[in-house]
Amino acid sequence: MNKTPKEAIEFCRLMKDKAASSTVDVVFCVPFVDLYPVLEELKGSGIGVGAENMHFEDSGAYTGEVSSRMLKEMGVSYVVLGHSERRQYFGETDEMVNKKVKKALEVGITPIMCCGETLEQREAGITIEWIRMQVKCGLLGLSAEEVEKVVIAYEPIWAIGTGKTASSLQAQEVCKAIRQVVGEVYGHAVAEKVRIQYGGSVSGKNAAELFAMADIDGGLVGGASLKEEFQEIVHYQK
Repeated sequence: MNKTPKEAIEFCRLMKDKAASSTVDVVFCVPFVDLYPVLEELKGSGIGVGAENMHFEDSGAYTGEVSSRMLKEMGVSYVVLGHSERRQYFGETDEMVNKKVKKALEVGITPIMCCGETLEQREAGITIEWIRMQVKCGLLGLSAEEVEKVVIAYEPIWAIGTGKTASSLQAQEVCKAIRQVVGEVYGHAVAEKVRIQYGGSVSGKNAAELFAMADIDGGLVGGASLKEEFQEIVHYQK
């Protein structure tokens, strides 16, 4: 919940040349009220636009919600689903996330499905089991072809907005487990095609080390995406 429409336009004007890349896919996921102006501002820039949430029904008595059809008609290409803040503050469950993933795929929007553990769960030693369960539930009922289109983002809750970050080895361990569980259910070939991101205090300083890991295909960037520092993450290979 950052940036008014005016602020979003100003930031996009500042960043669209700096953050554009011919080697990586860049997507700005913004609040609903910012979507239209950001879509207009980023036309022709090569930067994709995504929403931060959506409902799993096409329409109906769900005051305050936004549907996949609304987003698709606007030109939105991606949507973040099951973010830890949505789960923690708004009671989203694995079942709800699964319904949203299915609906996004149905209309042709790429879902960025989030998973992650709390500090208590990590300290209890159940991180891998917890993540495996979230991934299985989130992908339940999807075909192999559909799963290939899903982006899975591992975001340890204890590292979001805290300044803490999982070490590259900790992040790799979980991302590898995600790829393994996808492979167990859908096969190795499908698992290799799924993009797995790490989110949790990704910065210009740690991007290169994180993205060098075998099973980390990119980042779901939080606080650093609100600053010019974001360009350092995009161009981490320089």
